[in-house]
This record gives sequence, C-alpha cells and structure tokens, in this order.
Amino acid sequence: QVQLVESGGGLVQAGGSLRLSCAASGRTFSSGAMGWFRQAPGKEREFVAAITWSGGITYYADSVKGRFTISRDNTKNTCHLQMNSLKPGDTAVYYCAADPWGLGTLATIDEYDFWGQGTQVTVSS
Repeated sequence: QVQLVESGGGLVQAGGSLRLSCAASGRTFSSGAMGWFRQAPGKEREFVAAITWSGGITYYADSVKGRFTISRDNTKNTCHLQMNSLKPGDTAVYYCAADPWGLGTLATIDEYDFWGQGTQVTVSS
C-alpha cells in the first residue's frame, strides 16, 4: 500500500517562501508522476504542479508559474514544492498525489491513485 506524507506547511507573510515535501513509502516509483494539488475553503481541489519520475518533466498551473518549483528525488522517493512570492490567494490545504502511469495530462484529480493527508499553507497579507 502506498503512503504519502506531506510536511512543510505553515503560516507565512505575503511575499515569503515555503517548501513542501512529500515522502512516498510502500512502493519505489520509477515511472508515473507526482503532483501537488490544493484546496481552499469553499473551493474545489485544483491542480498546482506535477513532475514525471522519469525525465523530471514539469507542469504548472498558470497561477503559480514563475513562483513555484516542483522537484523530485528518485533515490529518496520524495517530491518537493518550493513556493516563493506567496500571495494570500495561495492559502489552502496542499495535497501531494501519485499517478502510477503518468500517461495523461497530469492535471486532473482522477489521474492520481494515491493521496496524502494534506498540509495547511496560510499566507497573511
């Protein structure tokens, strides 16, 4: 059984930075992709970023391009999301997710089979 555990969330002022981490256990990923999604109160869960395990190809939502960077460490089975220039609109619970196949757009919830419990990110103005 795959388990994903996020860490690194917290409270930060606008313009600040946070680095989220996602540790995967129960399976060694050599293919597929890892993604980050977020869900703000009263809103639907939305795609933030994704990265393929093989090749490290990255994808970003337009709202975070140029501010967020996704990376992965294949040897440690971890994925990270570096978030810079944070805005109050980035406030949400952030979830990491694993897609065992990586054959689609990597931007839709249905493509991901495994999810972490989420970590809260709050950006104050």
